[in-house]
Amino acid sequence: MKILETPDDMHLCCAQRKREGKRIGLVPTMGALHEGHLSLVRTARTQSDVVAVSLFVNPLQFGPNEDLTKYPRTFERDRQLLEAEKVDLLFAPSVDDMYPRSATTYVTVEELSEKLDGRSRPGHFRGVTTVVAKLFHIVEPDLAFFGQKDAAQVAIIQRMVRDLNFPLRIVVCPIVRERDGLAMSSRNAYLDPQQRKQALVLYRSLTRVQTMADTGERDATKLIAAGKQVMAEEPDVRLDYFEIVNPDILDPVADISRGALVAVAAYVGSTRLIDNIVLHGAGEARGPNLG
Repeated sequence: MKILETPDDMHLCCAQRKREGKRIGLVPTMGALHEGHLSLVRTARTQSDVVAVSLFVNPLQFGPNEDLTKYPRTFERDRQLLEAEKVDLLFAPSVDDMYPRSATTYVTVEELSEKLDGRSRPGHFRGVTTVVAKLFHIVEPDLAFFGQKDAAQVAIIQRMVRDLNFPLRIVVCPIVRERDGLAMSSRNAYLDPQQRKQALVLYRSLTRVQTMADTGERDATKLIAAGKQVMAEEPDVRLDYFEIVNPDILDPVADISRGALVAVAAYVGSTRLIDNIVLHGAGEARGPNLG
């Protein structure tokens, strides 16, 4: 595995691979890797000649009261995991290399960036789209792999790719869960044993909605009420939102007959967790919604 630390070095290396006719798959990460990230890497390996992983804790996507300083940084462990997965290129730039002090340019997807997590975390998605756009320019991948857990992020990046004519395809991979259903996240490391148990309420709320949808309920208002009722079973977990929306434009839907995204965010202690499922429309094949 080749490790590159500057945008110029990464760009030149990727350009050489493309001249050789290689198909490049990019997996953007902020490190603190877990099985969810590694599943993206494995999927990238099946669809790409060259697998590139970026490891960069992006300061632009953290708000002033968020966890940038305590976000886990485990470079040596991450490097070993990626080597074991036979990753070809690891891009690990510094903040100064990615954002020169004179930089004043940002990429914003209007409207979409203010929904779901964007409403709770102003400016978050501007940071995400800015860094992802930069990575796309640096690497010029043919494919980029993202996890379904970050469903709002996926919708926003797909819109950015369409609007800015990036010549690549976004591949969305299923959520990877712990055995008890908790969606894998780097932030799970912040949870103490009691909070870890409480965090399962997110999965239970989604399971309740999935069960109701499977037995014929189509009214989003009733499904949301049921999900919130489950969330209320853990009074120490503070609900941020529980919404049922169109997965592409993130607007609320009244009826799930054509399919919908069920998304939840909540604070377990001071740790904010997100999770979701996709409800498929009538006649559509069911995917592995719950892990």
